[in-house]
Amino acid sequence: MSTTYFPQPVFGAAAGSRVLAAPPKYIQGPGVLQHVAGFFAASGFSRLGILASQRGHATQAKTIAVQLGAAGTEVVSSVFQGECSLEEIEAQAGSLTSQNIQCLIAVGGGKCVDAGKCIAHRLAVPVVIVPTLASNDAPTSAVSVLYTPAGVASGAEFFPHNPLMVIVDTEVIAAAGERYLVAGMGDAMATWYEARVCQANPAARNILGTRPTLIAGMMGELCANTLYTSGLEAAAAVRAGQVNQALEDVVEANTLLSGIGFESGGLAGAHGYAQGYTTLPHVEAQYLHGEMVAMGVIAQLMLEGDVAEARRVTEFFVQLGLPVHLGQLQLDEAASDQIDSVVAGTLEFAPLQNLQVPVDAAAVKQALLAGSELGRHVSGELGDTAYNRLQAA
Repeated sequence: MSTTYFPQPVFGAAAGSRVLAAPPKYIQGPGVLQHVAGFFAASGFSRLGILASQRGHATQAKTIAVQLGAAGTEVVSSVFQGECSLEEIEAQAGSLTSQNIQCLIAVGGGKCVDAGKCIAHRLAVPVVIVPTLASNDAPTSAVSVLYTPAGVASGAEFFPHNPLMVIVDTEVIAAAGERYLVAGMGDAMATWYEARVCQANPAARNILGTRPTLIAGMMGELCANTLYTSGLEAAAAVRAGQVNQALEDVVEANTLLSGIGFESGGLAGAHGYAQGYTTLPHVEAQYLHGEMVAMGVIAQLMLEGDVAEARRVTEFFVQLGLPVHLGQLQLDEAASDQIDSVVAGTLEFAPLQNLQVPVDAAAVKQALLAGSELGRHVSGELGDTAYNRLQAA
């Protein structure tokens, strides 16, 4: 089938239209993977594919395969090699074409689940997402970010349908490590700050090509409020390997609220700066998507001139252990080639135009450096203990 699909001309054709995109089912809780066969019982599927890394097939994917096999469902396994690139996607789709699967289950982190969506689209089957990390908001959306084999962001693919189900076992999330959960909070925090830009700008459009719905904006705001209220307690729960109410709330914020919020509420500067950071190989290789987005949130707020809110979010990020200045991404403000590369990558991000402030190279660079300066100041005041702990883990 054709892999080319764009929602913007479909949903944005009627001026002023609003669209909410969401998966039909979102299932979250401790131990839910032990009941996964029941979630498929009414689907009529008799042959399912499972995409996961080699490690994933020995852990969570194995749990799913055992549950499905006991229920009489045939399972075909495919090993994800690590990069959501067209080369990987086409190879996986090619090997699965003859397997006649009726649905693909993608089990893993953000790049694996994004690749799973692309592969399922090529096979013309539904996709079910089982995230093993709460490090990003990819699981619920009908879009995948593509990368080159070297890991540089290279574009996106859109799909007509959101995942059929998203299944999040919070016991798995609690065992995954604090840095991943915290990175997810950096990604999720951007949801509100980008959505509010799109709400305020009548010309702004979400990635569906439409105006954001009220509920998407409310989800973005609830997402941020949940993180500010429960983020530190949730991080402490993961350090202790425990599941508590704070962790459940933050996992939902990182995954469901942020996922629906970014897709339907709109994007702006934070993810643009994150795209810019992926142009630097050592940053892409050593830092998580949500850590780059966190830096983007601060820079976007400085670009908007909202210094008070930039300080608020910076203080929170320092407490969590997210990077807040360029030095914490092993970058030097004086290294003009590095900074210019980030700026150029940022300017290639189309939703940057949703901002109602100048977004030329000079403004983008100034905000980047001003945000980093603020981050250094706040980190100097509050200390970098949390950041050092997460990076050493």
